[in-house]
Amino acid sequence: MGNDGQGSGHASDFSLKVPAKPVNKTGAGSTVRRATWLGPPRNTTENPDMVTIKVNNLIDFVADVFSHAESSTEEARRIATYLTTANLTGHDSHGVIRVPVYIRWKNTGDVVPNQSPEIVVDTPSLAVVDGRFGYGQTVAPFAVKTGIDKCKKAGLAAVALRNAGHIGRIGDWAEMAAAEGLVSVHFVNAAGSLLVAPFGGVEKRLSTAPYCVGIPRAGQDPIVLDFATSIVAEGKVLVASRGGKKLPKGALIDSDGTLSEDPTVLYGPHTVGGPRDHTAGTGAIRAFGEHKGSGLAFICELLGGALTGTGATSGGRKFANGMLSFYVNPKVVDTSNFFDGEITRYVDFIRATKPVAGVDSVLVPGDPERRTRAERTKNGVPLPDDTWAAIVNTAREVGVGEASIQRAFS
Repeated sequence: MGNDGQGSGHASDFSLKVPAKPVNKTGAGSTVRRATWLGPPRNTTENPDMVTIKVNNLIDFVADVFSHAESSTEEARRIATYLTTANLTGHDSHGVIRVPVYIRWKNTGDVVPNQSPEIVVDTPSLAVVDGRFGYGQTVAPFAVKTGIDKCKKAGLAAVALRNAGHIGRIGDWAEMAAAEGLVSVHFVNAAGSLLVAPFGGVEKRLSTAPYCVGIPRAGQDPIVLDFATSIVAEGKVLVASRGGKKLPKGALIDSDGTLSEDPTVLYGPHTVGGPRDHTAGTGAIRAFGEHKGSGLAFICELLGGALTGTGATSGGRKFANGMLSFYVNPKVVDTSNFFDGEITRYVDFIRATKPVAGVDSVLVPGDPERRTRAERTKNGVPLPDDTWAAIVNTAREVGVGEASIQRAFS
């Protein structure tokens, strides 16, 4: 993804090719909200409030934004590629919707462009990497590459990453390790991001605390389990607040214990194109699975936050991701080559389950992402009007020209 070799093999694992012709949306019906930016035509028979951008065009445009915001060409391209890849896999909450937030953090000094991470503890099988508040798309690949290299030598490795800018979709890092034939497990927290109420409570005490596992497969895409320990990631509340997919029923809880799907519960009153402040709302996101999800989130805070040195989440501090990652080389463990064949047998066994009414088929982790990646690689990335307007406004703020904005629609 960058010229430094930090995770560069990961980007090549996924095709970012797009069709020769742009995916056009025909129809009109502009509103006052849309008048703040120059947008492509849209198909009112599909969704009049969505635009679709070709993949490479989106990467180019987002890279231009970060190039105008003090990032090197290599870093800007790396950030843009990872964010767009999140959209490709259907994780819009960790995709280009983050551009305005990242630039705001850069402007406030909460994230540092072109930062060099530092290895502060280095043993044959363990490392501690201080991200020094650099962009997550720069410091996380460095930490993962460190773990991969150590695991290949020792068979087992652990890496603690602390003080990282937002590291995006955690599945990227599991896929990076899987591309090298390694199993990986990741415990993550978001210090400075109080968003989730613990089971039985109504006040924010946890971050969304992601957990992720990646398992390689010979000649096939890896199995990747990647989820926030809340009912939804905060980014999904952000997407809903900007006109995207609505929240599931009861995803949020207000201060009086009332369950809600209204993003205002988390963000408080907000304008269509304005910033979102999760400290302004009266409620919180709920942990998934009642006490089980809440308990796993607590462990992610202790391992991804406290143990790494990032700190478990709290209010009144700058944002930082912490991630504790374990890497295992299955070739060292599985000397009889049993592992991959057994994965195939069990995956087939699970997929052969009779589905309940209304469900087409039983899936395994990673199946939805593969389907969405194929569809969006072919047809482009759909974005709600509000999301695209916020990105375009941010681009203008950092000095991106109108010609660059229009090229995104070519």
